[in-house]
Amino acid sequence: MIFDMLAYPMRRTTVKIPDELDARLRQEAQRRNVTIADVTRSALEEHLQGGRPRLAARGAGRSGRSDISERMEEILDTELGGSR
Repeated sequence: MIFDMLAYPMRRTTVKIPDELDARLRQEAQRRNVTIADVTRSALEEHLQGGRPRLAARGAGRSGRSDISERMEEILDTELGGSR
């Protein structure tokens, strides 16, 4: 979930993380083409919801594509970052 900064009041929080985690965070932000803050907020939101990631593939039935069932493994790998 990417928050609209104008719609929600935001509070700045400083978090100290190891260099390796920082590198992974930056890489993920670049991969998604979003800010580091967006990735951080999304990860915190998922964690606080019990670690259940939100899948973009959840609307696949309305995509207009006919190959979704054949591509489900590929879609899940993309959505879950190969963590399955």
